[in-house]
Amino acid sequence: MSEFLVDADTLVNARFGTSQLTETVSALKLLRAPVEPWFRPWKDAHVGAFQAALAAEPVWAALLDAAFGYSWAADFLTVPPLEPDLTIEEELEYLTSLDDDHIRADLSVVRTPLPEILLSSTGLAAEAAELLRWVWRTTVEPDWPRRLRVLQADVVSRTSRLSEQGWSGVLRGLGPDVRWLGDGRIQVNRWDYPPTDVRGRDLMFIAAHTQRVNVSWRLPDRFALTYPVTGIFATTETPDEPLAQLLGRNRARILVEAAEPVSTTLLVATTGLSLATISDHLRVLTDAGLLERRRSGRSVLYWQSDTGRRVVRRPASNRPEPR
Repeated sequence: MSEFLVDADTLVNARFGTSQLTETVSALKLLRAPVEPWFRPWKDAHVGAFQAALAAEPVWAALLDAAFGYSWAADFLTVPPLEPDLTIEEELEYLTSLDDDHIRADLSVVRTPLPEILLSSTGLAAEAAELLRWVWRTTVEPDWPRRLRVLQADVVSRTSRLSEQGWSGVLRGLGPDVRWLGDGRIQVNRWDYPPTDVRGRDLMFIAAHTQRVNVSWRLPDRFALTYPVTGIFATTETPDEPLAQLLGRNRARILVEAAEPVSTTLLVATTGLSLATISDHLRVLTDAGLLERRRSGRSVLYWQSDTGRRVVRRPASNRPEPR
């Protein structure tokens, strides 16, 4: 298994955030690989145009074939951002500064020998950047405001656990293979790579719509762990009909989604209801004792109370009639 070695300074300064470039690379991976069911409608909508673009740009196709291995991706595609809230153009500045020898060296870690088209072509960094711009503009940017709301809501939810559960609780939910091992060790995946020493360095956790946890770095002092958030693609669980009849369909849906802490921002993004409507439903559910609430920074998180969990698990039609 692979591990990050961390110390107190690393954890105190670690932060959660988002990245337009990471989201774009994640979309690129989804377009190339078999996907989970909740990703399929999105992929079906874009994969035809993606394949046509690769057919028209053979250097793009060769770059992708060489850049992604079974357990590794070329480093130039996965560099974490230096600052939060950068645009994709700002994040691409590092990639576009690289020369062809650097690009080929990164690709050679994943695949050897490289195909002739990559050995003879020039301007490889510019080609890779243009491919990423195409994926961003075509498949991510049109829905970026909604994606960002979901990602930010997930960040708020996870960071709120830190004070209650510590890093062990926060890390436990990032992915099936991510866990706190103790003694300054974080398991990041099950690949057999040497431990990565990030003590005294910058560590970022990046929320993205991806299928698995990925690690990346900008040497010598910046490291990142990208973890899956699927809320924007997942089909919302439909509440049982008796529960919908009891509470109304929208309130029942909100109660079901609040199995884990959720914010009004996340509920607006996932339900399509207005902020005012969501706020009204949350107030009613909270006053009825079905939801708990707590402020976390500038957001307020809601989750099922014990009563709320019992109501969701045992809809009204399954209750015995009063005698």
